[in-house]
Amino acid sequence: MAEAIVSFVVGKLGDLIIKEVGQLGGVKSQVKQVQTELMNIKCYLASADSKQRKGDAESAHVENWLNQLRDVAYRIEDAIDIFYVELEGNHLQVENTHNRKKYRCYYLFGKLKNLRRKFMKVPGLHKLGIELADIQKELEDIFVSKDKYGLTPLLDQAGRGSEPVNDEHVLSKRRPAYQDVDETEIVGLDADRDNILKLLLSSEKTPRRAVITIVGTGGLGKTTLAQMVYKRVKAYFEYHAIFSVSQQYNLNDLLAKILGEVVDLIKRLEVADPEKQKVLELISKYDGFELKKQDRAFFISKIKILLSGIRYLIILDDVWDVKLWDRMQYALPDNKNGSRVLMTSRSIDVARLADPETKPYELVFLNDKESCDLLLKKARYYKNPIEVESSSDDLLELANKLSKKCKGLPLALIVLGGILSTRQQTYHDWKKVLDTMDWHQEGGDCMNVLAMSYEDMPYYLKSCFIYLASFPEDYQISARNLIYMWVAEGFIPEQGKKTLEETAEIFLEQLYERSMVQVSSRYSNGSIKSFRVHDLLHDLAMHEARKVNFVTIFQKLPQGSHPDRVTRRVSIQADKSVHDCSEFIKYIGSNTRSLLLFDQRLGDSISVIDFRLLRVLEIEGDAQDFELRGLDGLIHLKYLGIRNSGLKLPNDFRWDRLKNLETLIGAMEEREGLWSIRTLRHVILNYVYFVGPPAGADLRNLQTLEWISSSCLKAWHKKNQLPLLNNLRKFGLFITDEDEIESVEWEMVGCLLATLPYLLSLKIGSDEQFKIPKEIVYPRVLPNYQNLETLSLWGPWSDNVTVEATLFPPHLIKLALGYSQLAVDPMPELGKLKSLKKLRLGEEVYVGGKEMICPAGFPALQSLFLYCHIENFTVMEGVMPKLKHLNYSAIKLNLPPELEHFKRY
Repeated sequence: MAEAIVSFVVGKLGDLIIKEVGQLGGVKSQVKQVQTELMNIKCYLASADSKQRKGDAESAHVENWLNQLRDVAYRIEDAIDIFYVELEGNHLQVENTHNRKKYRCYYLFGKLKNLRRKFMKVPGLHKLGIELADIQKELEDIFVSKDKYGLTPLLDQAGRGSEPVNDEHVLSKRRPAYQDVDETEIVGLDADRDNILKLLLSSEKTPRRAVITIVGTGGLGKTTLAQMVYKRVKAYFEYHAIFSVSQQYNLNDLLAKILGEVVDLIKRLEVADPEKQKVLELISKYDGFELKKQDRAFFISKIKILLSGIRYLIILDDVWDVKLWDRMQYALPDNKNGSRVLMTSRSIDVARLADPETKPYELVFLNDKESCDLLLKKARYYKNPIEVESSSDDLLELANKLSKKCKGLPLALIVLGGILSTRQQTYHDWKKVLDTMDWHQEGGDCMNVLAMSYEDMPYYLKSCFIYLASFPEDYQISARNLIYMWVAEGFIPEQGKKTLEETAEIFLEQLYERSMVQVSSRYSNGSIKSFRVHDLLHDLAMHEARKVNFVTIFQKLPQGSHPDRVTRRVSIQADKSVHDCSEFIKYIGSNTRSLLLFDQRLGDSISVIDFRLLRVLEIEGDAQDFELRGLDGLIHLKYLGIRNSGLKLPNDFRWDRLKNLETLIGAMEEREGLWSIRTLRHVILNYVYFVGPPAGADLRNLQTLEWISSSCLKAWHKKNQLPLLNNLRKFGLFITDEDEIESVEWEMVGCLLATLPYLLSLKIGSDEQFKIPKEIVYPRVLPNYQNLETLSLWGPWSDNVTVEATLFPPHLIKLALGYSQLAVDPMPELGKLKSLKKLRLGEEVYVGGKEMICPAGFPALQSLFLYCHIENFTVMEGVMPKLKHLNYSAIKLNLPPELEHFKRY
């Protein structure tokens, strides 16, 4: 862990030298000396890390040595960041003084600007020089003291101590876009799966609503078993869903999620029941914020009405609270039609209290043979027979010894298998794993395996992994947003021609390959979309994070003052009993680099004026409008995410004051200056942005842009700035009535976008009043998008435009169409798209009839979503041979025998 921090600070010192070359004066030599001292110490960190793990008397001294080094590295980082903050503060103060006095000598002001900036640096440089001189002495002492502990300059023998691995093969092994339980990778659960299936489908024998609970210790496979069962049984129920509960759950939030899904179901089924329609009409009057404020009785009564008469299956995963079922059971009516609730829990009391008539289903540990089989599968022993050396009997004997150490716990076997998969399949390499683990701590075998999985990581993965402790337990983590946070934190190094995001994606895949994260879903191109962290691995991340003071977690208000410790990151995960999360602010130190708030009550305002060193600010809350005071002083801020809330900005706020901002996500008010930020990489807004860029805006770093209006696009086009977006990967455009672009310009804009070399995703939307210009869906335009993988066209197409296979990009993987109002059935032509894996058809896609027919094709299609207003959907035999997922509304399906299992019964 220390190596990651030191590497980051060494890079930061290098950036300071590059950015301020010629401006540092005498301090420049001090910066270089400190940088050199750190680089010398860095050579000994792998040796220190190895000695620290031994657990003997000397390891405590080595740990203390590493802690000293980490604290000094943090001091260096603070000194540099404060230097920039104070310099920027002086600069803004002088400019504001000039503005108040209404200076109009702009020419002279411009000439003197650089000179004034040099003078303003003098006090800051003096202060920085004093701090660095003190730090250098401390580093010299640390370097000398290394000899006491016999530290030597070396690399970890597995080569994990130095540079990030350029793992191209990790991306080449991406899983399919449709993420499902791979039963070929599962051992020992077949009989359990069949037993649970019988309990769920015994509607004739047990028509009452039954609650079945899978019980077992953490890491035994309860969630995996529930997912296996869900995959096979969901088609037999009109409504089916899985909800993760966990220890830190909020019942109202859980009920709100169930209500939201049930409302969508009733709408799709077009149920005419008057009582249900009254509920739908009532709920439609609430926006998301008002709905969340309703009490438990409201949610229970409405869910009960909507689910009456419906055969449903609800899975509640990871239930800890024995009172949960008692509090929510009245929302789930007993329709006497075989409805089921399936729970997973570590507590047998949860099962007994939920349904005394149904015996808890207790999972058992794997036997020795199953344990060895699972370990070998995860080590890829069977997948690499060519690499297995001739002495395979000895290797299997080692595998048997290793697997027995895991005491039959699947999670420990999976993680240990992940470690072995990074080794050569030789007796020597596997024996080293057996010998280097401390197996003798009584009762600690499983945690020893998990701890080894962390210790075995290269240093650049350790920061990425323990950052996951910042997220709540069982939280569904967005891979995209996490990657942006990693980049903002400085965890991701430059690697050749790759973008930082591409390297971060490789790191996340490496965590998956090591079984440290559990992937929930993947994008159409196979990259991870969302994932969770198992409870035990989350505990491990929190344990390691606490050891190095990496992050402080607030789940309730501290009593008295917060301990005077330097913390770099703060995560607020309080439950709804805390009515205003701003109460936590006074417990947060001014040197905090990341502030994350999850599902919080925000109150009217939050002040971040004291957190001048923030790099990451993530706010997830339930306020419609709240004021974020002090935002314009965060010159180091690189990531700003506002979720489920509206951010209210001061009238005089300008985005370009956040001069290092890279990622902007969520609902933000429009203000001038956004496009003047040269560091912008990702802009993902919950609304349409109308303000165009100024002349000379430099947006060459921009990779994601969602959403901007057609009037904004016009401004970009008129200033000839579209060709400058040559790094753009994802683009979202909304057609508006303001400053409507002439047809000839649309074709030119479409052609210009087609020339962007890295564009992978294009989304175009409009409301019913404005049609998507035919020039955008024009045979001469879309096929030119050679690299485009995702295309979304949401809105009415221009008249006389019909779907043809040649209309689309040649390598399209995902296509979403909605409100297209096509007069001709598009399915025969869409079936000719050979690379298409995911197809989503929304409302009013086809208005020319009541039936859509797939006569042939769709050779690669894996996921199909049908929400269009038709009566019949017919698929001929041999069509969609790779289909794995089908979701549809109130449509009659006519399917060939090989696809019959997708029908609801």
